[in-house]
Formats: sequence, structure tokens, C-alpha cells
Amino acid sequence: MVTAVQAYRRKLLISLTIGATTVALGSIPPLAEAAGSGPSSTYIVQLTSQPVASSKLDSQARLDVGSAAARQQGAQLAQDRKQILATVPGAKKIYDYQYTFNGFAARMTPAQAAKLERTPGVAAVWKDELRKLDTVSTPKFLGLSGPGGTWEKQFGDPARAGEGVIVGIVDTGISPDSPSFAALPEPRADQATINAKWRGTCDPGITCNNKLIGGRWFKSTVAIPDEFDSPRDYDGHGSHTASTAAGNHDVTAVVNGVPVGKVSGMAPAARVAAYKVCWEVDYAGNASCSSADSMAAIEAATADGVDVINFSISGSRTTNVDPVGIAFFNAARAGVFVAASAGNSGAGGASTNAHNAPWITTVAASTHDRLWEAKTTLGNGATYTGVGLGPVVGSAPLVAASAVGKDGADAAQVRLCFTGTLDPAKAAGKIVVCDRGTNARTDKSNAVKQAGGAAMLLLNTSPSSLNADFHFVPTVHLDHVAGAAVRAYLNAGGSPAASFAAGTPAVGAAPSMAAFSSMGPGLVANGDILKPDVTAPGVDVLAVVSPYTNAGNTFGTLSGTSMSSPHVAGLGALLMSKNPAWGPMAVKSALMTTASQKDNQGNPIKREGEVANAFNYGAGHVVPGTAFNPGLVYLSTHNDWNRFICATEDALKHDCDGVPHRDASSLNYPSIAIGDLPGVQTVTRRVTNVSGVNSIYHLDVEAPPGYTVEVTPTKLVVAAGDYADYKVKITRTTAPFGEFKFGSITWHDKPGHKVRSPIAVRASEVTAPKEIVSSAQSGSQGIEVDTAFAGTVTATVNGLAAADMSALALKNPTGGSFDTDHPATSDHTGKVTVTVPAGANLAKFATFNSDYPMEGMDIDLFMYRKTDTGLVLVGNSGGPDADESITLTNPEPGEYEVYVDLFGLPGGQSSATISAYSWVLTGGAGNAAVTPASQRARVAGEVTFQLAWWGLTPGKHYLGFVSYGDGTKVVGGTQVRIDT
Repeated sequence: MVTAVQAYRRKLLISLTIGATTVALGSIPPLAEAAGSGPSSTYIVQLTSQPVASSKLDSQARLDVGSAAARQQGAQLAQDRKQILATVPGAKKIYDYQYTFNGFAARMTPAQAAKLERTPGVAAVWKDELRKLDTVSTPKFLGLSGPGGTWEKQFGDPARAGEGVIVGIVDTGISPDSPSFAALPEPRADQATINAKWRGTCDPGITCNNKLIGGRWFKSTVAIPDEFDSPRDYDGHGSHTASTAAGNHDVTAVVNGVPVGKVSGMAPAARVAAYKVCWEVDYAGNASCSSADSMAAIEAATADGVDVINFSISGSRTTNVDPVGIAFFNAARAGVFVAASAGNSGAGGASTNAHNAPWITTVAASTHDRLWEAKTTLGNGATYTGVGLGPVVGSAPLVAASAVGKDGADAAQVRLCFTGTLDPAKAAGKIVVCDRGTNARTDKSNAVKQAGGAAMLLLNTSPSSLNADFHFVPTVHLDHVAGAAVRAYLNAGGSPAASFAAGTPAVGAAPSMAAFSSMGPGLVANGDILKPDVTAPGVDVLAVVSPYTNAGNTFGTLSGTSMSSPHVAGLGALLMSKNPAWGPMAVKSALMTTASQKDNQGNPIKREGEVANAFNYGAGHVVPGTAFNPGLVYLSTHNDWNRFICATEDALKHDCDGVPHRDASSLNYPSIAIGDLPGVQTVTRRVTNVSGVNSIYHLDVEAPPGYTVEVTPTKLVVAAGDYADYKVKITRTTAPFGEFKFGSITWHDKPGHKVRSPIAVRASEVTAPKEIVSSAQSGSQGIEVDTAFAGTVTATVNGLAAADMSALALKNPTGGSFDTDHPATSDHTGKVTVTVPAGANLAKFATFNSDYPMEGMDIDLFMYRKTDTGLVLVGNSGGPDADESITLTNPEPGEYEVYVDLFGLPGGQSSATISAYSWVLTGGAGNAAVTPASQRARVAGEVTFQLAWWGLTPGKHYLGFVSYGDGTKVVGGTQVRIDT
């Protein structure tokens, strides 16, 4: 396969115009050194002036980058960027951004980046990040196809569904030869509409047509072997998402030479533009996507005239205003509907959701109703049901992969059935048991085939989805419970054997939430926004893949929130096609308020057998048929998003001067979330009537358990095109503190509209400042604490504790960045082990700029907790300097490993000793006190405590934590940092 790829791939020097500047991507030296000291890296620089999209007043209308005003503003921004870049001679610019983000990406040294960060006119500097992809007919399951389906009802013919709309796919590229992207019949009724807004290009390496109207590629990373320097898709992920969103109607899918059914995209008449930003980079075949490249693609797509962007790529969990988040802010402001994957970290539990910004529609993953059930019977007579597409397999010896590995092969790779790790002399004719994880599931069955195995039994090692893939040998995929039983059977000795029944199609209860689908509440905004927004099919989705990485197949099944997101992107395209005046927030609202919380059997949606909740599926599973006429929608603009940002911890990273203060929960959003209800709270909402008729709406309330919900008014009279406001007062009665409860409000009218908003609310006993910072060796400060319960509130102080310091001798990196999936020490990465005892209420690890006399020191931190199954990343900090910290509140006891990565050194230094500090707080240190020890608390009350400290040693870093209690347990706290 590599030979075929190498024979096809072409090195191209392609000039891509981004804004007003032309960049010859193919000519960028991958490891070029900027002038100055130390190795260069890619940094993203944001300027203080606003991008072109900021000139739009109404986020429901589209940005016209060709207008005189846009061109004039763009010229001024280009001049500003030129002047700023000139302050760091030798820095090599890669991209200019001016439409969705004002700034540039450039290769420079850490010292140059540090200098830019302090330059007037520069708002922020970020290091470029590598992010990962979040990876039979779903149209039938969604009610789109067939007589009376949504396509027919709304467009008359599936061939017209999505006319006039352009879907941009920011991903791994596109397979232009697929029939899913073949030219549409001419003439096109929407061609004038497309011509009026499309400004994009089709780069060499692919051939475009009136379906695939554009393709561009963006690569600022190092040279990547066996890839295409063009928009052509090597990985297959981008082709899969593009065909799911907007592939042609009723294309015959063939896998392993066998027709397996007809496939269609959600918006089969929409046009497609591909923006390649993800590239094959590691041994496991994972595609990584540079933030600098992603931003260039978002910028280009917005300027090119796309209406929709799908982004099935991971994102930040801890901020909404990272560079990619800001770019999407302005793309949405420019009128682009953005769908993004929630992430595939659901096995990690709550708060694993990414893309928590209100201007993005965040999509979880769930099943659809076309299942392939398969059974295996062991030699002891036990039968287990899983999934699989394969034929009958008669009784054959059953062996663990670990028992048939090649001598000298890596044991972990053998267990996972990596290609080339199994010994044909040991595996031939046997059913091989492979563990799920790391490498692709079909790569495992291919490894079994290459070793002469008769079949594969694929076992989950933890809760996750079951997937009926097109395997190379007959395969049955079992869950972790059945998997444990199979392993016990193998370990019992004797002559284990197994047989397979044939995979049989079945229509099952669906949707159910995929175990891998990431969950809320979001870490940003303390739960004051409900994410994800909706769920859509993301398990065993059949669509286009790349033949280069799929054994020659051009269709295949993939699973992940990567697959659910393009379903929503395509549905967004349908809604915009039918309702051209709708902006992205109207589309989002329509999909959310008409979503369903029931499966096709009328039962509540489940996750792993338990009833799911709004942090699993958001507003619910999309129901396209009703979304076209939602009745009322919740609209918001960039001004509302700014107020939301400035009410969260992101306010420290954003320009909030002059932004009116407003609680984040009061954002005019289609859902209601309050992460720290202080006994009682009132939020406001505004609905706009898009039904075209005057209507009277009445109210149904499902209060979260332990709360009362009072809505005023209880009746809304809303004229066509007009709006109405209402308030929601939520009062805690018996609900436990610190635990989210769920409910809803639904507005309904006589014509049959039902406009449902989910509610998620968590009561908090106290609300207090998160941190107190001082440099005084002795001092005092008052702490105001809001209370939400009647009784006694106590305050105690742990610490102040001086930091433990570890000195790490590290060298200037010469290549190879820290791999978060495979943490290890190196010449530029050191490790510190920290033990956290039971009962500790805070652990922190940090480095400080002040320890280094020369500017330009760049350090990153990565903290992992040791578990029985390996290391789990629990925190990281990667700013452009040496001021880094990771804080864990109420950490789980155990051993932690902190990796200190020297990203760059200033001043020509080849090595440095890094001072790494750690604190674990377990009790008082005799140098601080809080008074009084307790006070009388009341619902919606306020008390003030006085913190005092004394006798601290100069030149040390102290940490403390003020804990607030209700007499029986800790209910909140304030971190205290004293740098003497």
C-alpha cells in the first residue's frame, strides 16, 4: 500500500491566498530556524484590533468579504500585522488571519514570542497545538428518505435537498473520485445562488466539479511521509464526514467487493468544499491537526462563502477563547453555522466534553437502529451476544493474542493485535482473541488474517461501543463484561475453543448513547451552559473512506462523535436551504428545541443500560422533520457571546472592558443551565416567532427534582416575526447540594409547535472567590462568601505551605515534541513524582518566569495519575513562557507523575536547570488563620471572613486553601497564593 501511495503522491508548491497575503506552503522549510537564539516553533499571534467579521452588526446575515468596507478594513489590518511582525526580525510568517481572527502564525524562537507578547498592539500569543480527530442508512433512521420523508416533504425530491448551500469540511481532505462527490446533473436551479457567494479555489491534486466545488490544503507542520501535498484524502476521515454531511443521493456502497447498500448525505444537493488540515503523523495512524492550519482553513472557508462548517476535530475543554474558538466566534458572527464533535472521552466520565462555546453546535454520538447481531459459543457451552457481519465459523481452537505473538514483539502491541506482531506458526487456523484499543479495529482483523487466523474475537477492555465493522476475517465484537468471562475461560486452561453464529441484521431500540461520547458539564463557565447541544448517529456509520488506508475500499463504517457532527452539519445545511434568512443561532435553536429524549420504542434514551440525561445528549436526539418549523427560536449575537465570556473564567483572557456584567446562565440559549444556584436564581429568555403566523403559546413545566420552577408570564402571545420575553425563577427546596438535577420547560401552541428547553441545575451551599494572591510576608484580607443554606458556615485554612522544589537539568530541544499519549522523559523532559494522601484538599504543581533572568524561557507541564490500567492525564499547562501551573482540588489519593517539558531556551543556551514546585495541602502550617471560625448562614445570605498570615520567608512560594463547611462537610474553598 505504501508503494502505491508513494507512486501517486506529488510534491506541489502551491500558493494559497489567505486574506491579502499569499503564502507558498510547499516552500516553508519544516524545521527552519528564525533569527535569534534557540529553535523556532509555530506561534499564533492575536492583535488587539478586531477582524473583518467584527464589522457585522447582525450575526444572522452573511459577511461579504468582497465589499468595499471589508477590503478597506482588511488593508488596514494587513498594515497592522506587517508593523507588528517587523518588531521580531527573522520570524517566518506562515499564515495571515484577518476575517475570523486578526493576527498571524509564524515560526519564531521562544524569546521572540515572549517579546511579541509584551508588544503594544498584541493581545495574546499561543503556541500552536496538535489536535486529534474525534473518530445501514442513517437518513432512513432520521426520517429523511422514503415516501413522506423530510426530503420529499420539504424539497419535493431528495435531489433538491440542500440546494443553494455550501458545506465546508475542515478535516483530512477529500476523495474526489468517489461517486458521492460526482458532478450533479445540469442545469442547476441554484447555480446563480452559488455563483453569487462562492469565492473559493480548487488546488492541484484533485479535480473539482459542480458538487465538489473547492479543495484547499494547509500544512505548517514537518514533512509527512506517504501523504498527499494536496487536498486529496489519505486518511479517509474527511471523506467520511463530507459524504455524511452532503454526499450525493443513493450511491451504491461496495465493501470488499460486495454491495452493502445505498448511502446518502444529509443534504445531497448541497455543494462541498474541503479544507485539509489533518495529516498522518504517528505509528498508530492517528491524524493530527495543527491549530494554526485549522484557523487558516476556518478563515479561508468563511471568506470563500461556505454556509456551514463541520469540525470533527478535538478542542479545548478548559477555554472557549483559544485561537480556534475565537476563529469560530467570528465565523458564526459572519453567518456560518458551525457543527463540532463533542469528543470521544466518555469513558472518562463527566466534564469530558469539548467545544463548550455557545456559538458552536456541539454534537454527541448515539446509535441508529440498523444492528448486526452476532453470537459466539465457547467450548464450555456459554454463549455471548455481540455484534458482527461475518459468516458461521465452526468450532476452532481459541487463543489469546498474547499466546501467539512473535518472539521479541512488544507485548502490548501483541495483545492489541498490531500488524506484523502475530506468529503464523502459532495463530494459523485459530480464533484469536484481540483487545480493543489504540490501533484500528479492522487493522486487528487484518493482522489475524495475515497470520493465518480463522477468525477474531474482539473484546472491549472497558465500557465502550460495539461496532459491526467490515473485517478481514469473521469477527464477533463483545463488550467488557462478556470479555471478562472469555478471558476467565482462556485462563482456566484445557483446550479452549469457540464457534460463531452468522451475523444477522436486526432493528433495535435506538438511539442509545455511545459509551465513548464525551459528556458535560463543561469545565468552562462552571456548568452555566448545557453541553453537548444535541446527539446524532455516530456508531457504525457507513460512508466514503480513502482506499489508501482502507485496503482498497472506498466505503466503510466509522464510529465517533466525528461521525455524528457531520449529520448535524448536513441537517443545518437543509434548514438553511429551506430558510435562507436563518442564521446559525436560529438553526441551532430549531435543532435543539425539537429534539427527542425518547428512542424508537418510546422509552427514555439510555446510556449503558441506564437512563441518560442532558449531559449525555444535550437537548436530545435530532428530529429533522420538526426542525423545519420549530415555531419559536432563541437567538443570540456576538454581543451576547461577549457577555457570556466575560461572566466566566475566560474573562481573564478576553477584552471585557465596557462589557455589561451578566450571569452566564442568562445567555439567551435554547437550554437553561445553572452550575451554582445560590438557593434561588432567575434567568431571562427571549423567543422569536419564525412560524409565519401569529400564535399563542402555553407552558408545560417539568421541574428538576428538589426544585420549584416559576415562569412568568405563563402565556406568550407572539406575532409572526416578533419576539416575547419571559423569566424563569428556580428555587431549591430539597435537592442535594453539589449534584445536577434535570427538568424542562416546553412552550406549545394550537398548531402543534412544541418548543422544549432542557434545564440542568446544581445547588451550591456557598459561592466564594476562587483565588487570593499576594506578595506580602504578612498581611490580611477579607473574603466575602455568599450562602445558600440556613445554619452555620465554617472556615478553616490549610497551609500556608512552602513549595517542595525539584531541580531538573534539561537540554534545549532539538526535535520531537512531548507526546501526551505516550509520556516519557527525554533530554528536554523531566519527571517529578508526587504522592497525594487521602484527605488532601488541594495539590498543585508550577513553574515561574521569575526564576529565570533571561526572557524567552518556555516550559510546559503535563500531570498524570497512576491507575491500574496506566497513566491518566489529569491536567496540563502550556503557555508561551515559564509561568505554568496545574491545580487539582480534592484530588484522588495516589501517585502522580508530572512531566516538565522544556519547550525552548533563550539566549543561545544549550541547557538549563528548571525549578519545579509542588504543594500538597493536608493541614494547617501555623502561619495563617481565618476568623471567625464560624458564622450564621442563611439562604441567599452573605458573610465575610478575615484571612491573616504572618512570618513567611522571603523568596518562597506559599500555597494555602480556605475551606468552607456546613458543619458536616466541605462545601467550597478559596485558593491562597503568596509569592514572597
